[in-house]
Amino acid sequence: MATLQSTLDTVSGFIWGPYLLIPLLVGAGLYLTIRLGGIQFRALGRGLRHGLIDGSDSGAGDISNYQALTTALAATVGVGNIVGVASALSIGGPGALFWMWMTGLVGMATKYVECYLGVRFRVTDAAGEQSGGPQYYLKRGIKGGLGKVLGVAFAVFAVIAAFGIGNMTQANAVAEGLSNSFNIDPAITGIILFILVGTVLLGGIQAIGKVTAAFVPLMIVVYIVGAIIVLIRNAADIPGAIELIFTDAFTGTSAVGGFIGSGIALAIQMGVARGLFSNESGLGSAPIAAAAAQTTHPVRQGLVSMTQTFIDTIVVVSFTGLAIVTTNSWDLGRENAGIITATAFSKGLPGSWGDTVVSLSVIFFAFSTMLGWSYYGERCLESLVGRKGTKPYRMAFTLVVLVGATTPLTIVWTIADIMNGLMALPNLIGLLILSGLVARETRAYLKFDPQLRKSPEEVAAFIESQNMNWK
Repeated sequence: MATLQSTLDTVSGFIWGPYLLIPLLVGAGLYLTIRLGGIQFRALGRGLRHGLIDGSDSGAGDISNYQALTTALAATVGVGNIVGVASALSIGGPGALFWMWMTGLVGMATKYVECYLGVRFRVTDAAGEQSGGPQYYLKRGIKGGLGKVLGVAFAVFAVIAAFGIGNMTQANAVAEGLSNSFNIDPAITGIILFILVGTVLLGGIQAIGKVTAAFVPLMIVVYIVGAIIVLIRNAADIPGAIELIFTDAFTGTSAVGGFIGSGIALAIQMGVARGLFSNESGLGSAPIAAAAAQTTHPVRQGLVSMTQTFIDTIVVVSFTGLAIVTTNSWDLGRENAGIITATAFSKGLPGSWGDTVVSLSVIFFAFSTMLGWSYYGERCLESLVGRKGTKPYRMAFTLVVLVGATTPLTIVWTIADIMNGLMALPNLIGLLILSGLVARETRAYLKFDPQLRKSPEEVAAFIESQNMNWK
């Protein structure tokens, strides 16, 4: 077992090392930011308004654009925002938070492009539902054998990854949290999760969309309020914490307390890896949810989906990271990464409220992640074997929840990192190839409808005038 773990660590280290995924992720994000004229900065407000205030478009789709956003948030605002941030800081030092921010900022452009393409190349499946994502836009957008190879590779890696990042690791985090905080047997937690997840999955994307739209905003608000209280009680330490984050990002962190020290390279590696684990920009997962949205044009849903990375990383991750650094909880050592965030909240909230807020947040965040990723894996499997794989997949996904809740998952976490990286590779290659199409069509649409308020009839006439054949 130790040999297997060592081998997996080596593979993960290469994929997430300085010669493969890190430069590709950051480089692609920077390139797409420039190619799209900094769309994440100049159009963020419009995306937030359209997704959270304007209400849904009346275009084709199975769920509202708001439900598509909350489904994507459900899959991304999860354990990565609590345990993932703590893990990054416990290994890479406070400077890792800076690189998580950078991954989020450039990742917003990446998220826009992949969700634009998710809607642009979506198809109607045998059940009459909209289906899309890299498994479709890589094959349909990139002609020839390359597109087919990239699309199939993404789908295969995503189906496997769904059982790791979106299932077992999440169930295990819930079981461990309930066991530590409330002394609940992991087997009981597994059974309860099995019932809850299975019940929601029976209803498909419509049920997932309704559930996530109802409780995702609430769970984020509760968690952030707890973090704000922690920061208020440690307000005097905030300036020093921010200075530490920025300086350590470029100098590394010396050994202190239970922290064994880290160099710049490790801070960057952990920041980028955990940043992607948290916001999934470039991973190719969010466009699967975006493709189900009711929207009249890909630009509209692309901008709405882009805000998910902002909410996840620039908002939620920031509160977690600042709470950890201001309370000096980051130096407890990597072996204690699972309790670092709870320790930080306990130092800022009265009594046992800190541990309770974090434990409940892990439960809700992880549960929502399982719902979102069940849909991602299902859609990818469908692209490989057809609609016949849907029900068996839902059953298998639900059963694996029990395994995750009751089994130590050190190896599974490493496999999840590897599968995440392998998913990102074909997707990022495709995004770079298709970036010209996205930039051209984005410029045309925003010139026509800069405020995203044209009627469906006007948008349809515009599409026809541009000779855009999307089917």
